[in-house]
Amino acid sequence: MPLQPWMKLISVDDHLIEHPTVWQDRLPANLRELGPRIIEIPREGGLPPIQSWEYEGRPYPYIGLNAVAGKKPEEYGLEPVRYDDMIPGCYDPKARLADMDIDGVEAMMCFPSFPRFCGTVFLEAEDKDLALLCVRAYNDFVLDEWCAAAPGRLIPVVILPLWDAQESVREIHRVAAKGAKAISFPDMPHALALPSVHTDFWDPVLSAAEETGIPLCQHFGSGGATSVPQIAPEAPFAVMINLMGTNSMHATADWLFAPTLHKHPKLKIGLSEGGIGWVPYIVERADYVWRKHRYYQNINQDVPPSELFERHFHGCFIEDDFGIANRHIIGVDRITWECDYPHSDSFWPASRKRAEETFADVPDDEVHKIVELNARRFYNLPAAAPVPAGAASS
Repeated sequence: MPLQPWMKLISVDDHLIEHPTVWQDRLPANLRELGPRIIEIPREGGLPPIQSWEYEGRPYPYIGLNAVAGKKPEEYGLEPVRYDDMIPGCYDPKARLADMDIDGVEAMMCFPSFPRFCGTVFLEAEDKDLALLCVRAYNDFVLDEWCAAAPGRLIPVVILPLWDAQESVREIHRVAAKGAKAISFPDMPHALALPSVHTDFWDPVLSAAEETGIPLCQHFGSGGATSVPQIAPEAPFAVMINLMGTNSMHATADWLFAPTLHKHPKLKIGLSEGGIGWVPYIVERADYVWRKHRYYQNINQDVPPSELFERHFHGCFIEDDFGIANRHIIGVDRITWECDYPHSDSFWPASRKRAEETFADVPDDEVHKIVELNARRFYNLPAAAPVPAGAASS
């Protein structure tokens, strides 16, 4: 049956394309030449110049990061090389709201593009003082400009100076005071040459996330190039795309066998864009491994991984009919929905129509949780409007 009109779709994974002056508007004047800025790179054959980000003198030519909303699958394959190649909703928050209305989406959480999903461009920077200013500038852009265009509909996701735990703690408290709702955190820190979640390096950061009630979002692929599935050199890129959800499986297994969650009982972790169909297997497998092997390893002896998963995690999906069919094994309360605008996995402008197909045989009360209520609870969003009197659960 159709989604009930009183159900508001909240997407927990989307992306924004930073406009050309995000950092130029916010960095001190003497640092703007080294900070992120858009440059024009000439092309031959009468083609318009490529617009590229430049940071510390290094070019980053893919301004769009798969910003293909509005194109047909037959047109996928090339990244946008100019802002003119994208629809304005990619980089203009007012145009984004119009595209959300077309799509039937009430609210969305938008991850970065140029800085990468959790800001690792700044992790690689040579000048870490400048990088810290760039992280703060990005967060101020998200909080004061992008999300300020529609409070409650554009939900702020922030990044951290990952190389410095104490600066990350300070940034968490600063952005929490300004209304941040989620922290983008690498799915595999060790793949970025950072300490893993099995160490105590992140304890102050995770404590700050607990204190402020802000969940960590681990977008698949946020661990960098060495964390993505390694495929045969002859394999098409489709193989990697098909395997990307295994990043979320890897990240989940790390947390479930680390001491970290036992020290941070209030920590919330979102597995962004990881899908949900794999959850029953990896959690069952983790419990099996825990029962068989915990006695001779440095693994908690008392709490099974399935209990940790239930306490700390939630997943999300774009299209995962198998996961929805097995939603009671996963836990209806741990599933959220995503749109992924403007990436190629999105169904825009038909996201609500595709959701109706997905939930055709799911009772209304469960649908309402998955598309709206769970996201409000996980991310501390305003309460949902009351269900109209007489609205029945099917």
